[in-house]
Amino acid sequence: MAVTTAPDVDVSGPILTSDGKPLKASLQKSLRKNKIRAMLLVAPTFVFLLFTFIIPVLALMMNSVDDTYINEVLPRSFAEFENWDAKELPPESMYKAMFTDIVEAEGLQIGKGSTRMNYAQSGWKSLMKKSRRNFNKLIKNEPDFAGPYKEAMIKADKRWGQLKYWQSLSVMKSNYTAGYYWNAIDRKYDVNKNVVMQPESRQVYVTFWLRTLLVSMLVTVFCVILAYPVAHLLATLPLRYSNILMICVLMPFWTSLLVRIVAWMIMLQQQGVVNDSLVAMGIVADDNRWEMMYNFTGTLIVMTQVLLPFMILPIYSVMKTISPVYMKAAQNLGATPRWAFIKVYVPQTLPGVGAGVILVFIVAIGYYITPELVGGKDGQLIGNQIAYHLKQSLNWGLASAMGVILLAAILILYWVYDKIVGIDNMRMG
Repeated sequence: MAVTTAPDVDVSGPILTSDGKPLKASLQKSLRKNKIRAMLLVAPTFVFLLFTFIIPVLALMMNSVDDTYINEVLPRSFAEFENWDAKELPPESMYKAMFTDIVEAEGLQIGKGSTRMNYAQSGWKSLMKKSRRNFNKLIKNEPDFAGPYKEAMIKADKRWGQLKYWQSLSVMKSNYTAGYYWNAIDRKYDVNKNVVMQPESRQVYVTFWLRTLLVSMLVTVFCVILAYPVAHLLATLPLRYSNILMICVLMPFWTSLLVRIVAWMIMLQQQGVVNDSLVAMGIVADDNRWEMMYNFTGTLIVMTQVLLPFMILPIYSVMKTISPVYMKAAQNLGATPRWAFIKVYVPQTLPGVGAGVILVFIVAIGYYITPELVGGKDGQLIGNQIAYHLKQSLNWGLASAMGVILLAAILILYWVYDKIVGIDNMRMG
């Protein structure tokens, strides 16, 4: 019987696909197509994040150290400042430069620039505005006025003869500064560029930071206390009852935040529903009604109610996935229902509690609208100060610095939470 042998196959050359192309080149081409497709799918999200988050945050960080505006308002004065020893009153040339800068600047520029200067030395704002009026009047009366500038400026306002105002320019001569950050925590640079405390009358921001942290922590704790039993009912009640309760939880999302806050304002005022009910039950005397509006208490109550759903939903979503078999097994092994709940059920809900805590805390620490409406003087938070400076165009640099500090604080708290609890252990169901 004849034995046939297979023909020799040459495997030294490149492996080809069915259409005759090299397999390696075809694989590389396919990988490139997949990468391009993936990039195109991700591109819209990346562009959205770039323009709505990354660029604004970078702009915020740049604005918090930018001090170029005051240098643009007083260019001649800062140029002359470089040649001055700052030990005695400036020479005539520097007075002339300041006079010229003030006269040639626009009113809006003087207003914004003097606000910045006021953070370096109290009194600059009124000095600049008053001097601008007097200098313009002088130029109007004497069109050919050519000095002496020092004498004329001191005559217009005696503060031009005080060394401290001129020395305070030293902390503004650079285009970049950390002064806004120091101002945000009630510090400032002195004439020697040492960090010192602000005058006691201007020490306000540390109080707002501490109050913001306290309110955020208390609101988070109250939300956990109130949300846990509600979430447990949602997860364990029969479906027809849990659906009704879920509607009650979600109903605030269907109502405008402003409407809810106004409703609380009506309820919490001294002649409101809550005080009337307490008086009717004999708990509070009619002439001793509780003050629950425009103070710290009102801020806590309303913020807790507004943020409560953000705590309930994460806890509920985790509780819904816990099988009742675990509780039955614990009780079969001898545990009482109470200890089975504490030792078996509660630990399994901690990831949902963690998700709710970090969600509520981060939202609360930057809250603005509720403290603005119901907080009054004692319930204002740092977010209200940021909004105030932005709204009044008082100091964008200070507002930006506060925003960066707030962002950094949240990131630090997030990092601490990750180290203690672990972000991997946080889940929404």
